[in-house]
Amino acid sequence: MFRLFSIAIATCLLCACSAASPGNTAAPAFVAPSSAMMLKAADSVTVYARLYPAESPKAVVLLFHQAGSSKDEYAAIAPRLVAAGYSALAIDQRSGGGLYGPNETAAHVSGKPDYLAAAQDLQAAVDWGIAQKLPLVIWGSSYSSSLVFPLAVKNAGKIRGVLAFSPGEYFDDKHLVEAAAARVTVPVYITSSPDPEEVAAAKAIADAVPSGLATRYVPTAGVHGSSTLIAAKDPKGAETNWLPVLSFLRKVAP
Repeated sequence: MFRLFSIAIATCLLCACSAASPGNTAAPAFVAPSSAMMLKAADSVTVYARLYPAESPKAVVLLFHQAGSSKDEYAAIAPRLVAAGYSALAIDQRSGGGLYGPNETAAHVSGKPDYLAAAQDLQAAVDWGIAQKLPLVIWGSSYSSSLVFPLAVKNAGKIRGVLAFSPGEYFDDKHLVEAAAARVTVPVYITSSPDPEEVAAAKAIADAVPSGLATRYVPTAGVHGSSTLIAAKDPKGAETNWLPVLSFLRKVAP
């Protein structure tokens, strides 16, 4: 049903605001130019985003953040993807906050939209990505790592691969993610922190993925969501945890 990696061995926006963002206190190992963008969701909400273009991109990777977070969750991650040859677009979802930096989309939306409402923002990014005429990879963190499964099903034939960092059944329907995972048709990378509950949640979703499509990685050292790749957040595991991620990307978008 899946291949389980058991590897035991064991950046950044070029602007002052990103450098000051929480979690980006270490000197960046990778830098890349970036530009601000605005997308429009189906319900006319403006989705703020940041594009990190590679010179000759192999693919476009769409980056979706965790709860209480923003596009700046990827300020130290996206440049590394660019260095590997992938353009990256990180968005601010309407369900988010200032964990890594200001969430411009959430700041312009009234009330407190729930996680599922943010699916419209992810779809706006996919619509933009499809227009780029490049292989498209979607990447989620925590609640958005669960949303990427129904997103992949909805956009079948348009997405090359899926990465899910700490997925779980975070919604009222406690079978929504597994049901969607059972219908994906592209390779999926699934990981979590080493926390037993997170490991079990990720395994249940990986087990639902059709045979041969899921790669599951359990880190020796790691933290929740995409933060597991940020040295300032996961100093003991970040570098090791990058290895299977880059291997997966080379497989789905060489």
